[in-house]
Amino acid sequence: MDKDKKEMKIKIVKNGPYIVSGGVPLYQQVIVTDEAGHTKDLMDEKQYPVKETYTLCRCGESKDKPYCDGTHVGTGFDGTETASRKPYLEKAEIFEGPELKLTDAHEFCDHSRFCLRSGGIRNLIEKSSDPEAKQTAIEEAMICPSGRLVLWDKKTGKPFEKEFEPSLS
Repeated sequence: MDKDKKEMKIKIVKNGPYIVSGGVPLYQQVIVTDEAGHTKDLMDEKQYPVKETYTLCRCGESKDKPYCDGTHVGTGFDGTETASRKPYLEKAEIFEGPELKLTDAHEFCDHSRFCLRSGGIRNLIEKSSDPEAKQTAIEEAMICPSGRLVLWDKKTGKPFEKEFEPSLS
């Protein structure tokens, strides 16, 4: 790691907040829809002032969201981790079309509906020999904010992945 770069970390406090350190940019985002009302993008609505350390709410009850105000102490918040530690590819279902393969781990879904435009991503995978369907499927998978969907190029075996700067939204 570059010595000038700060180490960015997230610490999970038992039954408490997330402690984020390293000057990670923090944003509030909104979903952008097309003319038909289908979700198509995320847009930064607000950037919070960058701090070296943030204490972020995990219980959902803070009156100062996204920051923690200590409300979790009085609500009896139980932050016990229940997520599986099974690797993504072991969880994912596989759907294949002529040019694309989709891996889909349902448990990660945040229901933001980016995968439903133009008849849905599975339908687009089946039609992936059509350049327009292929491009729309790629866009849908790359914008999926939960990590549920990963789209793979069947020729190269490589995933289509969007590059992001480290940040929290």
